[in-house]
Amino acid sequence: VQLQASGGGLVQAGGSLRLSCVASARTLEMDVMGWFRQAPGKEREFVGAIDWTSSVTDGVDSVKGRFTLSRDNFKNTMYLDMNRLQPEDTGVYYCAAHRSFESIRGAPKYWGKGTQVTVSS
Repeated sequence: VQLQASGGGLVQAGGSLRLSCVASARTLEMDVMGWFRQAPGKEREFVGAIDWTSSVTDGVDSVKGRFTLSRDNFKNTMYLDMNRLQPEDTGVYYCAAHRSFESIRGAPKYWGKGTQVTVSS
C-alpha cells in the first residue's frame, strides 16, 4: 500500500492551500489517515487525523480553527484544507495511515512521501 501526498507549494501569509493524500488501496489497517509536519530543525508534529466515518482527532493547537481534515472513502483520499496560513506553518507535510487514532499518533504503519509547504511573510 502506498500513500501519495500532493498539493504543497509557496503561498503568502494569510493564503490557503489544499493538500491531498491518495492511498493506492484500502485495508483495515488504514481506517485512520492523518497528517504530520516537520519544520526545518524541529521535531515532527502531529497535525490531525480522520477515520473512515470522518471522525476527527486534533493535533497541534496552533492549527485549530484554520486547518480542516476531510476524507473521500470512494477515492481513498484524505484532504487537508489549510487556511490563514502563517510562516510558522512552513514545513514538509506527510500523510500517514494506521488502524486507530492511538496507533497513528504513536507509530503509523504507512507513510507517504512529504509535500513541501512554504509560507512567506
